[in-house]
Amino acid sequence: MATSGASKSSSKASKKKASSRKAIDAPFDAKVLKKAEQVARTYRIIIEPEEDWYYGSTVELPFVMGDGETIEGCVTMVMEATVAALATMIEKGERTPAPASAGKRDQQVNIRLTAHEKFRLEQIAQREGFRSLSDFIRTAAMQRAS
Repeated sequence: MATSGASKSSSKASKKKASSRKAIDAPFDAKVLKKAEQVARTYRIIIEPEEDWYYGSTVELPFVMGDGETIEGCVTMVMEATVAALATMIEKGERTPAPASAGKRDQQVNIRLTAHEKFRLEQIAQREGFRSLSDFIRTAAMQRAS
């Protein structure tokens, strides 16, 4: 009898876990989802408190966000959103951003722009959610190079 109760309890826990992930699991192949989860675990999460709520994102994908009443809930939502975004990128054959911790950027490249070119690039970078013009240019160049 105790075994049957434990079995029912673990079965309920499995169903609860499965139902909470159903929204993400449904559209993605299991291998793609597993790869996305592995990559997401290497990303840095930033949590911002606001009154009675928390908002978060990753350094690598700043516009993929989550929120929650608790820090733990917010982290869960950020990870679910990040996994979904990464799985989408993987399915499309796009390169996922390297973890922020992957390498120290110690090299510099200087380019000259007209004031108009710089203004246009800054507008695009801001619209696409980049923290800086440098981040935008680096990402665009690396995507082109791959």
